[in-house]
Amino acid sequence: MSMQDAESRGSIPRRVVGGLQQPLPPLAAPSAQVRPARSAAVRDRAGRRLYAIDGIRLLAALMVAVHHYAGTNRVDQPGNRIWDRPVSDIMPTVFRFASYGWIGVEIFFVISGFVICMSCWGRSPRQFFTSRVIRLYPAYWFAIVFTTAVLVALPGVWDRLRTRDVLLNFTMLQSGSGVMNVDGVYWTLWSELRFYLLFLVVVWSGLTYRKVVVFCCVWGAAAMLAPISKLPLLELVANPEGAWYFIAGLSLYLMHRFGQDLLLWGILAMAWLMGQRELGIRIDEVEHVSGWRGSVLIFTVFLLAMVAIALGATDRVRWKWLVTAGALTYPLYLMHYAAGTTLINRLRDTMDARLLVVSVIAGFMVLSWLVHRFVERPTARLLKWGLDTSFARLRNASG
Repeated sequence: MSMQDAESRGSIPRRVVGGLQQPLPPLAAPSAQVRPARSAAVRDRAGRRLYAIDGIRLLAALMVAVHHYAGTNRVDQPGNRIWDRPVSDIMPTVFRFASYGWIGVEIFFVISGFVICMSCWGRSPRQFFTSRVIRLYPAYWFAIVFTTAVLVALPGVWDRLRTRDVLLNFTMLQSGSGVMNVDGVYWTLWSELRFYLLFLVVVWSGLTYRKVVVFCCVWGAAAMLAPISKLPLLELVANPEGAWYFIAGLSLYLMHRFGQDLLLWGILAMAWLMGQRELGIRIDEVEHVSGWRGSVLIFTVFLLAMVAIALGATDRVRWKWLVTAGALTYPLYLMHYAAGTTLINRLRDTMDARLLVVSVIAGFMVLSWLVHRFVERPTARLLKWGLDTSFARLRNASG
């Protein structure tokens, strides 16, 4: 979703000016073809679909799903409502690997920073707003209805929210109102929304290399200061728990669009350093099931894979099925947790636990494709038409 050929072969040093790579004065007679070839390579790569990112998104969603079914601290407790006994006793090897699956969320945040920057380049704030609404809400609305229906039909595992709180969930702003989520996984959407609102300021001013770099630095500084400031508003806006993952994605996209330089490597290195600390905090305060070293290793491997994608190492990966895989990711993430663990509760004594986990995930992947095909696509078209019409009317209104 979401250059290095000429650069790696050439001998002309380059510097960044205003977000564009320019050659420094040559020491010897320059090749007349280098600069046009370099510019063409940048333009070609910047507009190309990155199929490998679609694959990584699906992998991250599957990591999260396996974690929720067989790797959380909750499912490893005696008498838990999902398996009734510690999952580490039922399938110890699966639990050992699944306990690290929560890192898929951090992977989502990095990819989001990359893809949002890529998809918004050259777009107006109106186009940015419209694209986010039609991307986020159709599958989300369906997920609320689906999950609520499952919890009503199969009670006993998760508490169902009051109707007024379920209705507020349709806004996606429930976390800002202190209302519980219909499904616990929706907490990530609150981080995403705050990122979109911040980045909208940059989109409104016009995206350039320089502005995105400044945004990364200012946001990073705010995220570092927020925890010690004791200012709730600053913590809310700066989002210190997720900021550095988004910043990593932004820096990786700038590498992809403009080429690598020391400044971008520095931003990415800072994001890794701050990110590894946040991983440790999450292990200590939330997860309690995995180790810091293993978590940092997985996160580092993922970032290196994203660097490879950004610098063009995966440009030849153009498997069409990856587009479908990427499309399944969002509805799969939204629907798998509360409904999936409820199904496991009802079916846990009917088959082998490992087969049950695989079967439930496979079932939700099929459902996700159906939601994408018959809910997301048509609803997105209607929303886009409605929003475009509304903005046109707003623009042409005389008073």
